[in-house]
Amino acid sequence: MSLANLSLKLAVPCMAIALAGCSTTGMSASSGAPQPLKRVDTARFYTGTWLEVARRPMFITDGCVAGTTSYSGARDGKVAVKDACREGNPGGKEKAIAGQGTILDTSTNAKLKVRYNAFISREYWILDRASDYSWFIEASPDFKDLYIFTRTVPSKKQLDRLVARASELGYDVSRLEFPEQPPR
Repeated sequence: MSLANLSLKLAVPCMAIALAGCSTTGMSASSGAPQPLKRVDTARFYTGTWLEVARRPMFITDGCVAGTTSYSGARDGKVAVKDACREGNPGGKEKAIAGQGTILDTSTNAKLKVRYNAFISREYWILDRASDYSWFIEASPDFKDLYIFTRTVPSKKQLDRLVARASELGYDVSRLEFPEQPPR
């Protein structure tokens, strides 16, 4: 085998590992992120569709509105996850990605790692939630990602309160974007 062929054979796995390192968020409690405040009832939380009403900008959400996360099949520490949005307007074409979530902390059920494919996985912490499961604030423990979800389209006043709560948790809310939602 020539040196060129060997280099090529090694380059592909090395690129895959490098891409996985860029795409995967390997975070730990030592990052200084706030710990989740409330235990999550998996049957209530990891069921149905949540509306993404605020988020930090990411290239994959450019032009996306009416974002949702849907959970199903929660059992044995696993949950199916589907993240979706609409292109341009709430009636636009759906863009979606599905993955398998693993609950990382069964004492709270509030830390979830989702593997979307062989190269992309993300860790999300449910930092706070409503007692009636009508909203939650989710973030990555490295302070990079921040999301606010509700079960229904919130009023401006409700959304302002949720943004203030995310700020109280130590997250920079100045970069949040508020994608268009379907009509109430």
